[in-house]
Amino acid sequence: MRKLRFEVCGVQICGVHFLGIGCVLYLILFGFELLRSSFTEENLDGVFLLREKTFLQTGYNKDLLHQDESEIINAPLRPHKDSVQLMEGPLQMNQTRNLTQIERSAVEAWSLGLKAWEDVKAYAEDGVGTVDRWTESCPHSIALSASELMKSGKIMLLPCGMRLGSSITLVGRPRHAHIEYDPKISSLKEGDSSVSVSQFMIELQGLKAVDGEDPPRILHYNPRLKGDWSGKPVVEQNTCYRMQWGSAQRCEGSQSKPEDETVDGFPKCEKWLTDNDDPKEEKATWWLNRLMGRAKKSSIDWPYPFAEGKLFVLTLSAGLEGYHVNVDGRHVTSFPYRTGFVLEDATGFSVNGDIDVHTVVAASLPVSHPSFSPQRLLDMSDKWKAPPLPEGPVDLFIGILSAGNHFADRMAVRKTWMQSKLVRTSNVVARFFVALNARKEVNIQLKKEADFYGDMVIVPFMDNYELVVLKTLAICEYGVRRLSAKYVMKCDDDNFVRIDAVLKEVNRLSHGQPLYIGNLNYFHKPLRVGKWAVTYEEWPEDDYPPYANGPGYIISRDIANFVVSQHKNQTLRLFKMEDVSMGMWVEQFNASTPVQYSHDWKFCQFGCIDEYYTAHYQSPRQMICMWDKLSKGKAQCCNVR
Repeated sequence: MRKLRFEVCGVQICGVHFLGIGCVLYLILFGFELLRSSFTEENLDGVFLLREKTFLQTGYNKDLLHQDESEIINAPLRPHKDSVQLMEGPLQMNQTRNLTQIERSAVEAWSLGLKAWEDVKAYAEDGVGTVDRWTESCPHSIALSASELMKSGKIMLLPCGMRLGSSITLVGRPRHAHIEYDPKISSLKEGDSSVSVSQFMIELQGLKAVDGEDPPRILHYNPRLKGDWSGKPVVEQNTCYRMQWGSAQRCEGSQSKPEDETVDGFPKCEKWLTDNDDPKEEKATWWLNRLMGRAKKSSIDWPYPFAEGKLFVLTLSAGLEGYHVNVDGRHVTSFPYRTGFVLEDATGFSVNGDIDVHTVVAASLPVSHPSFSPQRLLDMSDKWKAPPLPEGPVDLFIGILSAGNHFADRMAVRKTWMQSKLVRTSNVVARFFVALNARKEVNIQLKKEADFYGDMVIVPFMDNYELVVLKTLAICEYGVRRLSAKYVMKCDDDNFVRIDAVLKEVNRLSHGQPLYIGNLNYFHKPLRVGKWAVTYEEWPEDDYPPYANGPGYIISRDIANFVVSQHKNQTLRLFKMEDVSMGMWVEQFNASTPVQYSHDWKFCQFGCIDEYYTAHYQSPRQMICMWDKLSKGKAQCCNVR
């Protein structure tokens, strides 16, 4: 087969191969050419996509193969412009067919990714672009009417986020309670078929890192007038980091205790009248104390701040230690800032639920992008650069899934567990696998980051939650083709990895048999309803195969090689949940070659436990703290903000 070679803005493109379920996914997975920065032989890792040395003739326009190379220099490979064609050969299909959901997502992601990469090329060629967008001016204040808020999808965009002193004022009216037969905030009592519910949610949201994934909730503020499981009117506040909810802070009418932590001097919860309070008794006690001459600090007990059908004015303000909420001029709740978020991350204010909005006004907003500057998020020091790839085999390859705008997360990994002696001496190799972002300036900075540190593999499709499985395939491909790794590990960029302990455990379990290690799930069933529903078309079976939780698992080289080979042979089945996909592939391999499954809770899925192998949902600050402890010989967690 003829080998195509291109040169695109100083980035070499070489080698293509395709996924056998049709040219659509082939184009997305390994039908991408390997974009590789023109580095020296000592450092070939920069910006590059998945690599393969052969070119298979599939759904591309065949005329392209007969052009002179001079005619196609700087031209990206494209699918046939008229239709999506399946490869000729084993499938015996050369016409467009109905695509599955994951294929449709792949087609769109591929198309958007090509456009995004062309924008990056254009900037690299002429040095002019929007990478300096953070210097652009943002509005100091924003006001939206009810109709304008509805047109914007019930979200007020805050282009530069918030800053100390920023405030958002919402004027609205809670709707009257309605009947719910499947309430999400309470359980039906025996004999009841429904419950009366009135609640609404206001949220400060961050940017979505990946299409299909919910945006992070920097603050979730949920007044529940009726329908809460407690039977009381409450206000619940929380955060959601990487689709993982934190511990809820509930205000139920009792004031926070004096010994409790305050936020900028304010209690987390103010008192309001509840069904257990007797105003007549309070009044009588006040008069008795007055007759006896006892001094008493005067106080006023307010009702619950929200009422069905009554207008309210809510102001959310950003303080030094947290957020403060005032309703109709009085303080109601305060919520301390939590790990993983900064004020500038709050780029959206959303309103949902049983509420009619009148007006939303945001004021004292920052007028520039203070946190997007690479000087703030990235430490451009040579000591954080990846060592050159070894010529011989390595013990372990770690592929780290990351989103384009996770600059701080990647930097924290570089400064902590990627500084392990095993990594610095190249016995273990770690690389970030990143798809393209919807924001052009993120992609431009992404390429610069990859060029400098040499530890990133850019997969050129638009990031999409349902296509994470493609990154997992890329990790397997890299581990067995680019490297000769004995074991391949997949983890996320908010996972802290104790490399020495992981490798020690792998060697302890290794007896020359294929190995699959992680926090294993057995007999899990797909959800058929709800947000995370899986259709029968996507997964017809009643149960998932045994699979390790996605944040961190390890497979032996023979399993990784099997995955790559099945992919090349056009027999690899894909599923949108990448960890389930890996379990499915391992089960298929196990049918012919027995695999040793090894379950261990120390591959912690929900956070961190002492003596962990991996710890999930760790913020950059927590990683720095954990690395400091690990350097002192203590494998302990860090509960820091």
